[in-house]
Amino acid sequence: MPSFARLMRNLAILASLSLFALPALAQDDDNLLPVTQAFHLTSDASQPGMVKLHWRIAPDYYLYRGRIKIKAVDAAAVKLGEPTLPDGLKKHDEYLGDVEIYHGDIEATVPYTLADAATKVLALDVQYQGCHEVEPKICYPPNTEHLKLTIGAPSTIPAGDAPAAPAAKGNGAALLGAPAATPGTDAQALPANQAFRFEALAKDGRSLLLRWTMPKDYYLYRDKTEIKVLSPAGVSAGEPDWPSGIAHHDEHFGDTIVYFDQVEVPVPLNGADPSKKVELDVAYQGCLENGICYPVMTRHLSADLASGAVTVGDAASVASPAPVAPAAAPGEVAPTPPPANLMPGGAEKVGFIAAIGLALLGGLILNLMPCVLPVLSLKAITVLESGESPAAARRHALWYTAGVMLSFALLGLIVVGIRAAGHGLQWGAQFQQPAIVGVLVYVMLAIGLSMSGVFEVGGSLGNVGSGLASRSGPTGDFFTGVLAVVVASPCTAPFMGSAIAFAFAAPLYVAFLIFVALGLGLALPFLLMGFVPAVARMLPRPGRWMETLKQALAFPMYLTAVWLLWVLTKQRGADAAALVLGGGVLLAMALWWYGRSRGSRLSWVLTAVLGIGAVAALWTVHGLPAPTTTQTASDGSVPYSPEKLAELRAAGTPVLVDMTADWCITCKANERAVLDTDAFRDLLKRTGTVYMKGDWTDVNTTIAAFLEQWHSVGVPLYVVYPKGGGEGHKLSTVLTQDTVKQALDTASGQ
Repeated sequence: MPSFARLMRNLAILASLSLFALPALAQDDDNLLPVTQAFHLTSDASQPGMVKLHWRIAPDYYLYRGRIKIKAVDAAAVKLGEPTLPDGLKKHDEYLGDVEIYHGDIEATVPYTLADAATKVLALDVQYQGCHEVEPKICYPPNTEHLKLTIGAPSTIPAGDAPAAPAAKGNGAALLGAPAATPGTDAQALPANQAFRFEALAKDGRSLLLRWTMPKDYYLYRDKTEIKVLSPAGVSAGEPDWPSGIAHHDEHFGDTIVYFDQVEVPVPLNGADPSKKVELDVAYQGCLENGICYPVMTRHLSADLASGAVTVGDAASVASPAPVAPAAAPGEVAPTPPPANLMPGGAEKVGFIAAIGLALLGGLILNLMPCVLPVLSLKAITVLESGESPAAARRHALWYTAGVMLSFALLGLIVVGIRAAGHGLQWGAQFQQPAIVGVLVYVMLAIGLSMSGVFEVGGSLGNVGSGLASRSGPTGDFFTGVLAVVVASPCTAPFMGSAIAFAFAAPLYVAFLIFVALGLGLALPFLLMGFVPAVARMLPRPGRWMETLKQALAFPMYLTAVWLLWVLTKQRGADAAALVLGGGVLLAMALWWYGRSRGSRLSWVLTAVLGIGAVAALWTVHGLPAPTTTQTASDGSVPYSPEKLAELRAAGTPVLVDMTADWCITCKANERAVLDTDAFRDLLKRTGTVYMKGDWTDVNTTIAAFLEQWHSVGVPLYVVYPKGGGEGHKLSTVLTQDTVKQALDTASGQ
């Protein structure tokens, strides 16, 4: 019977796959069904006085019960009774609140009375609305079908389980009714140049006035507008002076600001000579409310500052609009975007060589982060044991490095690829998934039990590895490297943020090299142990004491499992913690039983049953809702919201925004060292600064929008807004008392 190491290796594979279980790339809109095929409507008017309406809803789509409306075209000729609809599945919709939805087939019956008994044709307008519930997650505009039913005619409702209508290929936006609307839909989207009429004027030789005019129900995004001066050299566009707009949230761009009707925006031209011409491009984007979003549109401007004449070139070719979720209720103006001189990640621009160096240094420092220390302890045991053989030490180091670098490269390319496809995703976001956190609890528990001697996975400590080894050393070393990346992924070490930010904005091959450098930095200490004899000689000689050390190092594994369990409690409450604890007991029992029985058929059956129970606990956790109770902050902070931040800034109050998460080790270290101290609270009082905190432990689109606005690769993110307005300033990832004091003193004018 093969060693139980094989089972542990499979557990490692499950953990590593969980790490990479990031949201899939959205499918192309061309695969969306036309609205009338997604929600295929048929009717039955064969029985006088009663109409039956039947919807066959395609897989992965749902229909809102409350959005079904039926009315007679001629209310004087036909009086409709109250429709009878089946009960739907209750859910909470982000835009519509508590709703009922339908999947599969549903049928409504509508009684009616005719004013003239001789009437043979019944004319009805049937309006409905539904959504696509997998990527791309969009809601169709309300669709109205005009039915003319012959009373007494045979039913058109299909009998049995007829197949759903096939997906139509072609323009994705046209399937949603725009710009060439699908028959029966209400959305008749205008061409881009009519929906967003653009003009520009030269004001005083050193600035321009940009003006957009939109028809009713169209709006322009503020944060999707970019101005780029092409010539002459030395001239740049200053910060646009946007007026107060309307706070808006949508599924694509999060919380942002939009403008309806008309908006005028003065733009200073820094370094401009009033006697010369300026060439620039203006890119912008907007949407039809409750309808479709247009792709980015670009206008080329040629401004003669001396005469004041501005020539506006034709817009760039406009592709098919993309769908957008219904708009939320308007609110107050949101915070201003970050300074234009920031690259993605919120750091100053760096070059390729500098980014590689920062990645290498960040990966090296990552070895010192608390989240990585348990794995480092395991690897130290392996290196110590192989100290008698230089060849064995080199082999351990190379396989461990391969696991680290390959995992980092794969994880980085997945994240960068998703972001390049236009989907917001930040570093460490996989820890927002309770199932992944639960899997890691199991992995850490299994490693600790192995090191404590509850079960054996091999004949030597080298085979113990990270609890993921097989009888062959390289496999254990490789998966120890994979595990190191798993537990390191929520951490952001100094210098690491700028490197990842550069990777997110760079081509894929550049991103690959940066993540490889990051992995090389993480693996560097063990490469030195394996290939530099002087470093290896500094290690103590192997001996019986190593068994005691191995058992002692099991306790950091248990502590890591406790930390992860605490994170899970924050995400899904005490029920989730109880389920995972119960599953952990089943896992421990399975490993204990296997260690005693040594591979008999009965032991495999019992181990499998107990393992299935542990997996079932995780599956249950995955379906638990997030807790709804709110806790009062004990650190004097106020919860982050765009509206509250805008209110404070409008009042001239300095603000420190802290975006954090319970699974972020760097965040917790900063809180312990700086943000949760009496000195910091005294500093807030002295400077009059409001401390605003956003908790990104669980998925939160509002906080994700703020991270995107600041082009941040993840948490922590610290932004200081100065007294009396002005641009925000991003602080370092790792805080000190002095840096925070200096930032708040400057922001408050002290």
